[in-house]
Amino acid sequence: MSSAPATSLYHKDNPFPARVTENRLLNKPGSHKETRHIVVNIAGSDLHYKVGDSLGVFSSNRASEVDEILQRLNATGDEPVSPVMLKLPAPISLREALTSRLALAKPTRKIVDTLATKATNEEEKARLATLVAPEGKDQLAGYLEDREYVDLLAEYPSAKLTPQELVDHMRKLMPRLYSIASSSKPHPHEVHLTVAVVRYMTNHRERVGVASSFLADRAQLNTTPVPVFVSDSHFGVPADGATDIIMVGPGTGVAPFRAFMQERIATGAKGRNWLFFGDQHRATDYLYEEEWYAWQAQGALTRADLAFSRDQTLKVYVQDRMRENAAELWSWIKGGAHFYVCGDAKRMAKDVDLALHQIIEERGGLNLTQAADYVKQMKKDKRYQRDVY
Repeated sequence: MSSAPATSLYHKDNPFPARVTENRLLNKPGSHKETRHIVVNIAGSDLHYKVGDSLGVFSSNRASEVDEILQRLNATGDEPVSPVMLKLPAPISLREALTSRLALAKPTRKIVDTLATKATNEEEKARLATLVAPEGKDQLAGYLEDREYVDLLAEYPSAKLTPQELVDHMRKLMPRLYSIASSSKPHPHEVHLTVAVVRYMTNHRERVGVASSFLADRAQLNTTPVPVFVSDSHFGVPADGATDIIMVGPGTGVAPFRAFMQERIATGAKGRNWLFFGDQHRATDYLYEEEWYAWQAQGALTRADLAFSRDQTLKVYVQDRMRENAAELWSWIKGGAHFYVCGDAKRMAKDVDLALHQIIEERGGLNLTQAADYVKQMKKDKRYQRDVY
């Protein structure tokens, strides 16, 4: 089934103005994390999704950041601009460009070069010259890593840029894709998201993830339009409901597996379901804890193996729980179970992949090459699927 049938007029280039109808904190008091359950109403859009798909969200930047940039440019915000990368048919206002069209973070060397040619203050010129010097390449990379465009305007006030000059250095504000945490069978007019809200400090300034803070802070319930579209995915439950599934999803990686469970229950799938979930602390960070317990109580969730890394001296992760249950895991896989991983690509997914190879090698009595071939065949047969980011 296509995730965006021809009946819908809405897609990435023409997103649907949805509304957020629920926004609740999933972590309990005392957690170091802020993970939110966001419900997006798509009624009237004719948007369709299947489990495993993602929702693309177009967000807007914080008004306080936009206002400071305007102030430092000595601009009103009404100035017409035509950012080159947007390929617009007509100019838009500077305020609109900075609010919803352009990324205010991740400045590049190009803006530093421009500031170096425009600075009139001797001390500023000297600092910029050091940054753009050939031997300052590493220093420049570290410098830019800690800064956004507003920082550069604040640090080099003598380098006067016109609104058009500034926007020509900026990148397009891209949509953020979130794994859908619901099944359309029980929720045809809603999309549920599991959002880790990003907040941090660099260069003595509070920073936020644009999309996560937009959904958490700026999208007012039932009022603020949230432009969305459905992004089709290869990731999904087995066509045969009798097939067992193993789901590895620590942190917000658990989102699609909540959708898998809703789908399997709605379709009466008879296959067994096994979850591996991990986070920092069981008392505060077991996302959707009540739902997993309820599904276990009714027999829909066969097993849940949990890894809370900070609850003991030695950190424990999902791959450790996999190894502890190697015999049973191999029994499921050998019996045809599908294996799914969702979440962090940099470390978790690699560690889980290594554990899977080792379990298949040791429990299956295979050598290294044979185990690798077995995993390759699982991927080919779509029995091993990953949604990593």
